[in-house]
Amino acid sequence: MGPQFYKVAKSVSRVFMKLFYPYDVENGNSIPEDMACIVCSNHLSVMDPVFLNVTQTRLLHFMAKKELFKNKLFGALITKLGAFPVSRGNDGGKAIGKAEELLSQGECIGIFIEGTRSKKGKLGRGHIGALVIAKAANVPIVPCCITGKKTFIKAFRKTKITYGEPMTPEELGIMTDDSKALRAAAAKIMEKIGELREEHIEQFKEKSRK
Repeated sequence: MGPQFYKVAKSVSRVFMKLFYPYDVENGNSIPEDMACIVCSNHLSVMDPVFLNVTQTRLLHFMAKKELFKNKLFGALITKLGAFPVSRGNDGGKAIGKAEELLSQGECIGIFIEGTRSKKGKLGRGHIGALVIAKAANVPIVPCCITGKKTFIKAFRKTKITYGEPMTPEELGIMTDDSKALRAAAAKIMEKIGELREEHIEQFKEKSRK
């Protein structure tokens, strides 16, 4: 299974999503085509990695919990689709190392900056992991917001995916290892995601009034 397999899988995924999880994408071309970057998104459902990959021409590599790789066939499949294992235990550093390796090769990775799915559809606190990786690899971060019509993602209900403009480590103020600066940068990214989310909510309201 090589690049051709990924293209076929992505085409099939797009058809599936359009039929069962319809979506609109805005500013999808903000991700650089010729350089490494990190896409930082909020996290509402298990469909989020699919939403992000089908709205991009580039392959987005995602961290996935290592339990998903226990089944060799399924593990091989999601690996070909860009996933790599991460543990919440002591070996989490291996996943960070893998992310930095991919970025050094010019690849693009996706990270759900809140660290877990939102249970109530609200935005959570941003974790600094993505910022640590961005600083080490010296790559920009592209904020992204996924919003369901009723906050949550549901089949046959429209979802909006909007990408913000890339933010460099310099713009985020993370050129040093200062933990306070990393937390401030994480908050800045969440603030931007929040702005995109408010735009989505207003758009859904306007369509409902028509």
